[in-house]
Amino acid sequence: METNEILTVRKAEYVQGYTLRILFSNGVEKLVDFSGELTKGICRKLKNLDYFKRFTIDPFTIDWNNEIGFDPEYLYENGIPA
Repeated sequence: METNEILTVRKAEYVQGYTLRILFSNGVEKLVDFSGELTKGICRKLKNLDYFKRFTIDPFTIDWNNEIGFDPEYLYENGIPA
């Protein structure tokens, strides 16, 4: 990934558990497991699997009810190749 490229999330779909398949603006697709985030602050809301599955894509990243979002670079770095 080039340093001058602005990375965004283009598409995301639920896979299983707390894992999403995410397509980034650079064409790379990764699996991101959010289970490690479920004990941190407001992210505790993501423990509710129905809530977790109701994410949307804003212009840059994944969003849960305008309350929870993750930096695309963080998602990219913490994902594994899909």
